[in-house]
Amino acid sequence: MPFQKITAGKLSKSVVEQIELLILRGVLRPGERLPSERDLSERMGVSRPSLRDAIAELEEKGLLSRRAGAGIFISDSLDSSFPPALTNLFSRHDEAVYDYIAFRRDMEGLAAERAAKFGSDTDLAVINELFHKMEAAPEGQGADLDSDFHMAIIEASHNVLMVHMMRAMYDLLKQGVLYSRQVVIQITNTRMDLLEQHRAINDALQARDPAAARTAIEAHMDFVTQAYGDLRRSERNEEVARQRLDYEINR
Repeated sequence: MPFQKITAGKLSKSVVEQIELLILRGVLRPGERLPSERDLSERMGVSRPSLRDAIAELEEKGLLSRRAGAGIFISDSLDSSFPPALTNLFSRHDEAVYDYIAFRRDMEGLAAERAAKFGSDTDLAVINELFHKMEAAPEGQGADLDSDFHMAIIEASHNVLMVHMMRAMYDLLKQGVLYSRQVVIQITNTRMDLLEQHRAINDALQARDPAAARTAIEAHMDFVTQAYGDLRRSERNEEVARQRLDYEINR
């Protein structure tokens, strides 16, 4: 984990500030377990009493939570961007799916532009590595890599509000709120066209071409919109066909 030695000032305050920044920047994520007290105090170069004071302050702020017998975790409450009633509403209406994709299209287009401009060489190396993992993934097993690839672009934009907002959006997808995991797999892993779209996004980012990166993202999300619409239409047609078959069998 990316903890650094504390070198100056009030030690507990410096610990608080470092952990806060790691959470703010999306390096430490909701639900992630911190190292043991002994390990963390050694990594950060502070005494255990100073570390305990810092952890107590971060707990009071709602950023950390203690689980009996398990340790200290980044608070799960930081991941609660949408109340349950609203996520349930999302799950029942196709309108939310189309708006979700449109929102991602706009935000990820902007993020890709920023990543091409402001992303470090290491940021782009992470994106490139994830793309190559997607390339090598067996059919039907790339859904998580797909979202990780897109999240890496968001992180490379170096805008903390965008990072937290978009992580919440991807979590809705991973939780199956907007559509099931099977639908994600069908959309994201059964067409070679999709891999080529990700290649175009990656190539534009590696070339640090903001306009091309945004155009590639928008083309990709337009494809996803069309693919989802085709899938839903196919499902409705199949339902009607089954009704007709059932009628013919039983009349």
